[in-house]
Order: sequence, then structure tokens, then C-alpha cells
Amino acid sequence: MPVKLVLATRNSGKVIEFRRILEELAPGAVELISIDQFPDLIEVEETGATFEENSLLKARYTSQATGLAAIADDSGLCVDALDGGPGILSARWAGKHGDDQANLQKVLDQLKGVPDEKRGAHFLCVTSLVLPDGRERVAEGRFEGSILRAAVGTNGFGYDPIFQPEGMAISSAQMSPEDKDLVSHRGKSLRSIAPQVIQLLATLR
Repeated sequence: MPVKLVLATRNSGKVIEFRRILEELAPGAVELISIDQFPDLIEVEETGATFEENSLLKARYTSQATGLAAIADDSGLCVDALDGGPGILSARWAGKHGDDQANLQKVLDQLKGVPDEKRGAHFLCVTSLVLPDGRERVAEGRFEGSILRAAVGTNGFGYDPIFQPEGMAISSAQMSPEDKDLVSHRGKSLRSIAPQVIQLLATLR
């Protein structure tokens, strides 16, 4: 029987990505469910000063509220020319939470006139696992690249259309999901924590 694991997000793109990677790493071992199955759960306010703090806030609350193991991530785009912004404010950079188009357009507007050699950026993801008994694990992943001058591609979500991975001539929104999983910040973070997830969840059987 697979062990239930709650993913603390209502972002359908993240749910698909997490489920795909976990199934690849441990087929049939984990039943990943989203917090959409728990309509009474509140939206956790991301009051942390770092990706790790926000990730743990979400995972801890979700585990306590559901009584199940919970996994959460906090991730964002860090642009060199914006002093690391949007950073932890990535999902609400333009003001409204989750407006991907407005967020990426604001980054493009802020980088108008910035030369290619100064458009370096990276995605950062911190994934946290919290079990009902209080055990916790945290892992980080980075995805290096630069910011394009216009959005290109229709895959992925968020800032993918304006992010060009290091060593590639396409945006991350032009990559196949499988190729992106191998190099993305979320893929690296989840792969790093996955062995611990599988090991710890086995103790709950």
C-alpha cells in the first residue's frame, strides 16, 4: 500500500511536477495528494525571510492540520541585476499572488536596457518534509541561467518562458517536462530529499 503524502500547494503545475518525479524515483511507493482534498485548510502566510523558512512553515502546518506526512517547497527566481529579486516574493512580484504573466512582465520591464552579460539569474527551490511525529528533512536545488528579452515557449509555468538555462539556447518553457526535471531546481531539490522521503515514509506503514 502506498503511503499518503500531502503536497502543500494548490499550484496544479507543482502537483504534476512533484507527482511525476516521485513516481519516477519510487514507483507505487507514495500516493501524493494535494491540499485541494482538504478544503478547510487555510492558505499559509509566507512570513519567513528565506525559502527554507517558508517551505517549513507550509509543511509543518499541513502535517499538523491533516495528521499526515506533508511535503512543501518554496521556490523563486533570483536575478543578479535585481539584487536577488524577486526571490521569496516571486509569486507576487507584480502585486497579485499567482499572476504569472504580470510577474514575468515586470521582470522584463525592470531589465530593459540591461546587457546580456548582466542578465544572470537562477531559480532556487527548498523542499521540506514534515512527519506527524515532528521529524523534518530539508533539501535545496539550484537552476542556473539568464533572463531572456521576451517570453518564449508554452511548457512549464511561472517564469519559465523568460529563463534560459545555462548552456542551452532555449527557454525552460521550451524544454520537455522530462528534460526539465533532470536539471531544474525543483527536480534537484526533490531528488535530493526523495531517498529520505521514501525511507521515513516507510516507517509509517
